[in-house]
Amino acid sequence: MMMAAARKSTNWFAIGVTAAAVVVVLVIGGVVWFANNQATSPGTVPQSSAVNADTGAIAVGSGSQTVDTYIDFMCPICNSFEQAYGSTLQQLVDDGTITLNIHPISILDAQSQGTQYSTRAANAAYCVAVDDPANVSAFVTAMYAQQPTEGTSGLDDATLATIAKNAGASDAVSSCITDGTYTKFVTAITKKTPSQTGSGIATPTIAINGTVLVNQTDLTGDPQKDIVDRLNG
Repeated sequence: MMMAAARKSTNWFAIGVTAAAVVVVLVIGGVVWFANNQATSPGTVPQSSAVNADTGAIAVGSGSQTVDTYIDFMCPICNSFEQAYGSTLQQLVDDGTITLNIHPISILDAQSQGTQYSTRAANAAYCVAVDDPANVSAFVTAMYAQQPTEGTSGLDDATLATIAKNAGASDAVSSCITDGTYTKFVTAITKKTPSQTGSGIATPTIAINGTVLVNQTDLTGDPQKDIVDRLNG
């Protein structure tokens, strides 16, 4: 009788160990999911009527045609593009021909001695756009005017805040810049930059009405030929 009773008894120890193992697996799975989610999360998304949360574009103007510029504020060729084409693009915005979609991205952090200048500068652009998108064009122009040389530490956050406020932003922009509010958004949105040749991201990358240009062959330095004529078909 005792043996029969023993055979019917429940092994609570084994069940407890199994349950504990299941809990551990679930916890580990949850940690892995959270880590992966954090790694791919865009973080805080800029809340502005001018910012496209999906593409990262900051819209300037309201024309029916579009010119998209993907820029890194540490990129000297982006500055050269601004000097050659900036006034033409602004005129096209002013006369209602185009919406200029500015995409501040970050591919040159390695060129700023560990200060992540490209990311910080792009974050500052989104801070300005959220504060008042009317000041974005002035901010971009001022950033190019004070562009640091590749390989230097870049401008510090206090200087970025001063540039933003001189462009018309309110004092509230300072904490947005120093806190790096949109840093993760910049990192996430940079990955969406279209490739010019299929071999990777480059700056500046320009798209006219959705067609990506190849800097080496499609841009000659002549705004009439490269931008206006393409807009006119």
